[in-house]
Amino acid sequence: LGSPAFQIGGVADHVHVLCGLTKNQALKDLVMGLKKESSKWLKQEFEGFEAFHWQAGYGGFSISPTHVAPLKQYILNQEAHHHRESFQDELRRLLKMYRIEYDEKYIWD
Repeated sequence: LGSPAFQIGGVADHVHVLCGLTKNQALKDLVMGLKKESSKWLKQEFEGFEAFHWQAGYGGFSISPTHVAPLKQYILNQEAHHHRESFQDELRRLLKMYRIEYDEKYIWD
């Protein structure tokens, strides 16, 4: 979709995509395209995914180039990481750490 992937991985309830973002595409359009194409692929390639759909929301974060290598490793270790901290608790911690105000009723679906 014009934004090269550097690392992709996840667990049962979420996926991380570390990629470059082209200046010609908004993040929301990239996420919409990724969700659309991956849903189509899952439904065509695997039995039992006919009713699969992504949640409506997503989170987007920018990082410094110096954090690319550690983030790749973090993405590769998602399963072990989430045995220690749930996805929901991790997101709450990040939002608090970066002083991002949020309302719980709008971030989970």
